[in-house]
Amino acid sequence: MDNFHAFILALVQGLTEFLPISSSAHLILVPLLSDWPDQGLAFDVAVHFGTLTAVVMYFRAELAGMASSWFRSLGSRYLDDEAKLAWAVLLGTIPLGFFGLMFHDVIETSLRSPLVIATTTIVFGALLWYADVKGPQTRCEYRLNAGRIAVIAFAQALALIPGTSRSGATITAGLLVGLDRKAAARFSFLLSIPAILMAAGYETRKLLVAGGHVDWAPMLIGVVVSAISAYACIHYFLKLLDRIGMLPFVVYRFVLGVVLFALFL
Repeated sequence: MDNFHAFILALVQGLTEFLPISSSAHLILVPLLSDWPDQGLAFDVAVHFGTLTAVVMYFRAELAGMASSWFRSLGSRYLDDEAKLAWAVLLGTIPLGFFGLMFHDVIETSLRSPLVIATTTIVFGALLWYADVKGPQTRCEYRLNAGRIAVIAFAQALALIPGTSRSGATITAGLLVGLDRKAAARFSFLLSIPAILMAAGYETRKLLVAGGHVDWAPMLIGVVVSAISAYACIHYFLKLLDRIGMLPFVVYRFVLGVVLFALFL
């Protein structure tokens, strides 16, 4: 792939990874609609590393506090708010890891079609709208019990289907179980850290097994551009969320789904 393609795809990854519009769908669709060659596994690893860097840097203070409290909780029965949140993130990741390993091949071979993406884009867009309108939005991310964590965790696992959107599914579930918008988004972003780590680790393992030549210039562009754009996306999304709500993303998902049906049905 050339450097221009790398720049565009990294920008798409960075801007869509944390918005409720599905980064995986866009990385499938942009090359398909532009008639570009597949970006390859190495580039996927690079942009995942970039977005992971962005979310870790953005939440570095919170992550330090959570890690400290989590380690203290191992030697005592006391759980403060940050330790509870750390356990929530870890436990909320288990279904994603389990179902990802179980159904990865099916997802990669059978569910990456434009019509599947069109369907999930519209269906989960409607669910996002419903959750934003009907969710009570009375809790912060520190007030999650086991049942609420389970709902969000299985929603994240469902987002393995292309077009669903990991952030969209977890934000939707968070709103449905009572989190306010910013709390649902923050918890979704924290959940993304182990999720991206698992995805990048799995892809790296496949890359090492496959071997072959790596063109490092597009990889570097992918890391840097995806990291910068993802960091900016997290910042402005959280800053503007209470003002704009989820409706713009719902409308975008509906329009994208209809366009895809028109093109590929």
